[in-house]
This record gives sequence, C-alpha cells and structure tokens, in this order.
Amino acid sequence: MSTAEEGPVRPVGRKPPWLKVRPPGAGRYARIKEALRHLGLHTVCEGARCPNLHECWGSGTVTLMLLGEICTRGCRFCAVAKGRPEPPDPDEPKKVAQAVAEWGLEYVVLTSVSRDDLPDGGADHFAKTVEAIKKGGSASLVEVLIPDFRGDLRALERLIEARPDVVGHNIETVERLTPLVRDRRASYRQSLKVLEQAKRLAPSVYTKSALMLGLGETEEEVLATMRDLRAVGVDFLALGQYLQPTERHLPVWEYIPPERFQHYARLGEELGFLAVAAGPLVRSSYRAGELFMRAAK
Repeated sequence: MSTAEEGPVRPVGRKPPWLKVRPPGAGRYARIKEALRHLGLHTVCEGARCPNLHECWGSGTVTLMLLGEICTRGCRFCAVAKGRPEPPDPDEPKKVAQAVAEWGLEYVVLTSVSRDDLPDGGADHFAKTVEAIKKGGSASLVEVLIPDFRGDLRALERLIEARPDVVGHNIETVERLTPLVRDRRASYRQSLKVLEQAKRLAPSVYTKSALMLGLGETEEEVLATMRDLRAVGVDFLALGQYLQPTERHLPVWEYIPPERFQHYARLGEELGFLAVAAGPLVRSSYRAGELFMRAAK
C-alpha cells in the first residue's frame, strides 16, 4: 500500500468545482501589472501562480517578491524557479517604496525567494525595503513573509529593527511530511524557532504562518501543528489547498472540501489564533490586510 510520503497511487481526479478561479481582469490589476514591468519588480503572486491574484490586486493588496526570481532551495511544492540567483538590486528598496506610494496600497506584503548565497539570507535587504516604505510617507501597513534565514538570530534582529507590522514565516506542512515537501535545509523545528524568536524580539508585532493541506496529512497532525504554532505565539494562520504546479512537483493526495476548511478555522479560533483564513483557494497572503484589521479592532 502506498503512503503519503511516496505519493498517491490513485489519481485524485479532476479539480472539484470549488477550485475554479475566474481570470484576472482590468482596472487596478492591469495598472499594477504594467507598473511592475516598468520598475522591474516581481511578485510571488505570479511566480507561485496564486489563484487569488486578481482579487488581491484589485482590492489594494500586493505581495512583492524581493531579491529576484531565482530561489536557492528546491522545495517540491513550489513553482518558483530554482538555481543560482543574480546579486540583489541595491535600488530595489527605493523602487518598492516608490511603487507602494504611487499605487496607494492599503497593505503590502514583502516576501522573497530563499537566498542561502547571501551571508544574512537577505535580511538587511528586507529591512531596508520596510524602512524605505515607511520613510516614503506611505500609509500602507507592511507585512513581511520571510524565509528562515538559516536560523540566524542576528539576521532576524536586523529585520525586526525595521518595525514591520506583521512578521510571517510559513511552516508549510505537518512535521511528518516536512522532509518530503520542503528542501532539506528547511525544518519544521527551525520554522517554529524563527516564529518564536520573532515574537520574543517584538512582542507587539503580529506573527503569522501558513499550512498547505491535501498532501496526505491527518486531522490529528493538522491540529498538532496548529497547537505548535500557538505555543510559540503565532497570531494569524492561513490554511489552503495544495495544488500541483507542474508534473515535476508533488502530486495532490486529496482535495479538501470547503466544510473541512471551515472546521479547521473553528478549531483554530478555539485554540486562540486572532484570525484564521481557511479555504481551498487561501494562500499565505490571502486577504492579509483584512486579517490584520480584524485582529486590530
């Protein structure tokens, strides 16, 4: 009999109707897309093929991907290109601040590929971008969705000095499946440590994580992960369906129905998360501004 670690022996079939997504439209989406190309900026929304791209951009939330489009890690779930990246663009923090101000964004999420080739994993570049946005007079709230910086506490301290409003780091999957799903340089316990240290360094800053479902995890494992995240003080949680980007990536083990996501959302709120976004199309940055405002009331 096959196990989730080996991948499913049975096809999961066609995507169910609740995973249908309408294509991007015009308006604010089109203006942001054009500006991104002009400034040479990248978004994880496009690189990771997010199904909510049109909705988030149209509502004034954009997730910008710093430090290029090439990741130094090879997680088996991710559509972002892997390889040897170019040196960081020193003007990128200024360009991002300019774009955020011009677009009038209410909420911006800054994320990046993993940059194990950089001494600090890119933490200083993150910090300079947050500082540039805040100095530029933008009213935007800033969330950072960071890699693990290889567990480097000094790198995390530099980021926290910039005072982002939310610090996110995705644990991605349950502990048993982590070696299958994530790059060998990433670990479940290291991710928990990053989130714990972020909360310790800045108790007033919200912390956030996300979990993909449909990779063969059990409900008991999902709940154990949620408890682990709460134990290190995580405030916000996102739960979404894993979708296989290409045939080279991990197959989907199961399509999780909407009612089970609702069940997990209720359990998460009972565990004490300030806000839980859960649904088949939810991604880590989905309605990020809405989660923040709900918790801040």
